[in-house]
Amino acid sequence: MTRIRAMTPDDLADVSRLLGQSWRRTYAPIMGDETVARLTDEKHAPDKLAAELDDEDKMSFVAERADGSIAGYAMAAMDTKGDVMLDRLHIEPQAFGSGLAVDLLHAVLAAHAGIPSIALEVIEGNDRAIAFYRKHGFEVIERREAAHGVGGHASLIMRRMLSRA
Repeated sequence: MTRIRAMTPDDLADVSRLLGQSWRRTYAPIMGDETVARLTDEKHAPDKLAAELDDEDKMSFVAERADGSIAGYAMAAMDTKGDVMLDRLHIEPQAFGSGLAVDLLHAVLAAHAGIPSIALEVIEGNDRAIAFYRKHGFEVIERREAAHGVGGHASLIMRRMLSRA
């Protein structure tokens, strides 16, 4: 049994490791090993994730197995205009197709009830994620150069309108 809960400081090392492995597996074929290693080391270090936990405009969730290990992670951020961006959603490959990613997405959506929409950015070439988001109601609204220091690569901005009820 896996449960979705708010991330805590005790999860920092496990989430950092999960993010690093996910980025290397997903983005190394697109951007190359060196670029991915540099970016994940910079952006997913436990101290960076700890700072995000302290940011009241960011909400982080983990999927925790019965044995206490972390199988997935999601983080969404609200900007100054009140728009919400799903910044990260990563699960271990063993959980692909299990519904775990959907559970994490639903946790993010529930935590932001009442907002009109949620957006995300996904790097072109991450076909599995693009298909997942399309399946769950996200539509491409823009194509642009990727953010997060991933220069030279295009990304898609996807948005899902949310029910106000």
